Amino acid sequence: MNNVLKVVLLVIGVGLIAYGLYTLITPEFSLDAGPLKVKAQGDNTQSYAMIGFGILALIGGLAFKRR
Repeated sequence: MNNVLKVVLLVIGVGLIAYGLYTLITPEFSLDAGPLKVKAQGDNTQSYAMIGFGILALIGGLAFKRR
């Protein structure tokens, strides 16, 4: 049981970090239709939160290795 939880936390941590970096790096949506230009802009708060939770999950997974 302890090994399974460690592996799950490590996989979730890597996945959250990868998703956070992907949403942080990918360009925002923009639309050009003649003279009309629409560009979607947003803050990156959710990306930073995903990276932070991923790091916490990695730390939790590595802590089970010591026990």
